[in-house]
Amino acid sequence: MRVRDSGMPDVVTWDGFFDPRAILDKLAFDDRADVVDFGCGYGTFTVAAAARTTGVVTAVDLDPEMVAATAARAASLGLANVRAIQRDFDTAGTGLPDASVGYAMLFNVLHAEEPMPMLREAHRVLAPRGLLAVIHWVHDAKTPRGPDLAIRPRPEQCRNWMEQAGIDVHLPQVELPPFHFGLVGIRR
Repeated sequence: MRVRDSGMPDVVTWDGFFDPRAILDKLAFDDRADVVDFGCGYGTFTVAAAARTTGVVTAVDLDPEMVAATAARAASLGLANVRAIQRDFDTAGTGLPDASVGYAMLFNVLHAEEPMPMLREAHRVLAPRGLLAVIHWVHDAKTPRGPDLAIRPRPEQCRNWMEQAGIDVHLPQVELPPFHFGLVGIRR
């Protein structure tokens, strides 16, 4: 499933929107966890997570170009703990075993037409008490990117979806200026 309204700019532009290390700090990143990055794109957060964790980071994306870019980026940085795979995680899952990761990242992907399949998959692969981190573009037409406001989720929608998927909200809203907000949940 390709997420609606998700055209990617070039990697330099994309990376300019984020401070991945600071965002992971604010979203309670676990430095010892195995991690899954749903919709990894260029690997912006994949490589930041891999540089910090002693675990394996599985980067999943439908787009083979994004998977190749993530794998190349990790290799260029000498990060041997990244596993980049092409997969439609919405229909086929991630391929990861049940309860196998401690930290899952759903970053800028919940504007999908049906966000619940990816949230249910995150719940399935998270170990008990594992953390789910979500970020998305703020609901403001002045952001330089992001999906159309009509499909851009607000923090309260993300909280509701997380709870429906069996994830208790731990950090209900984290400001990630200038363009994003975040939330962190814990698998029940």
